[in-house]
Amino acid sequence: MAVMYYEKDCDLGGLKGKTIAVIGYGSQGHAHALNAKESGMKVIVGLYEGSKSWKKAEDSGLTVKTARDAAEAADFIMILINDEKQAKLYQESIKPALKPGKTLAFAHGFNIHFGQIVPPADINVVMIAPKGPGHTVREQYQAGAGVPCLIAVHQDATGDAKRLGLAYAAAIGGARAGVLETTFKEETETDLFGEQAVLCGGVSALMKCGYEVLTEAGYQPESAYFEVMHEMKLIIDLVNRGGLSFMRYSISDTAEYGDYVSGPRVITAETKKAMKEILTEIQNGKFAREWILENQVNRPNFNRMRAIEAQHPIEQVGKELRSMMSWLQKPSER
Repeated sequence: MAVMYYEKDCDLGGLKGKTIAVIGYGSQGHAHALNAKESGMKVIVGLYEGSKSWKKAEDSGLTVKTARDAAEAADFIMILINDEKQAKLYQESIKPALKPGKTLAFAHGFNIHFGQIVPPADINVVMIAPKGPGHTVREQYQAGAGVPCLIAVHQDATGDAKRLGLAYAAAIGGARAGVLETTFKEETETDLFGEQAVLCGGVSALMKCGYEVLTEAGYQPESAYFEVMHEMKLIIDLVNRGGLSFMRYSISDTAEYGDYVSGPRVITAETKKAMKEILTEIQNGKFAREWILENQVNRPNFNRMRAIEAQHPIEQVGKELRSMMSWLQKPSER
């Protein structure tokens, strides 16, 4: 049975009097830093010289230092920059600042699990991974709620690594919703699989395919967009609230019947076979090796695919339609 922790199980006192360095101030970084600060923690932000986020963090009342200086000053170091940039940052700015008894923390297990970062044995290595985007982590905290988190301990040099990790999870609001105990291996492999096969890759491909089928059959692009993309959030909100059964309870009987008879025709045994192949490539490190190599040669394939995808008709039609929806928030800049 899964082990879950809540606020009553977390001792914020574990981090009282200690300095937390949040390295990075993007989507996750700003949320972690501000939430922890408002929970009474001593927080500093670590950035590179000239970062456009430096003033933004200072304007929010946070102390900002270079990543090296922040790591030097901190007892608990949370790395929240992109996966592909972490190994270089670790070698240049974090590793020289590590002293016995410090805690190195991550929000994703990629670099530890795939051996891109190998910390010394005399420090704690933990993971506190919110299961939601950083802006949601911040918004939920401000609303008095929280985003569920995962916690894992890779190294327990001081004997209280889990206690410190749970304190951090509580400080950013995760313990309000629940903190699930896992391992770096499980989090990394399931996270990558979820992103690729379902949440990002699978859903994106499904929506684009549905749009193409409708428009190629002569239906208006705007109608196709509303049916296969815009309404996706409405359905997912129902699933998030009460599972598939609540979603089916909330839709029409016609839609529910269509769900049962047509879903298995779209997601077939071949689809499941492809998903298993994707999972195998994640487990054996093939995907990680390809992604690491892609970044070493300046991302030619990634940049090409990004540019092609941005030109898909569903993106062009959607952009025009969303511009007329004044209630929608603009996506944050990269």
